[in-house]
Amino acid sequence: MALIKVKIKIYGIVQGVFFRVSAVDKANELGIACEPKNMPDNTIEIVVEGNEENVSRFTEWCKTGPNLAKVEKIEVIHETD
Repeated sequence: MALIKVKIKIYGIVQGVFFRVSAVDKANELGIACEPKNMPDNTIEIVVEGNEENVSRFTEWCKTGPNLAKVEKIEVIHETD
C-alpha cells in the first residue's frame, strides 16, 4: 500500500490539553509517523505520514482529539515530496 503525507491544521481549544501527546500516541497505535507542533496562532499543525487507511483514521480522530480538547475545525493539506 502506498504511503501518503498530509498536514493537518487543528483549530479550537487544542493547546494545553495534551493534544500533541495524544496525537503521537494515536499515531503509534495506528503505525504511522506523526510530528505535531504548537503554532503561534493557538492552533496545532501535525504532519502525518503512513498508509492511506490509517492516515484517514488519524484525520478522523483529529476532529475530536483528546477529551479536554474542543476542536472547532480542521484543515487537511495533502503534501508531495
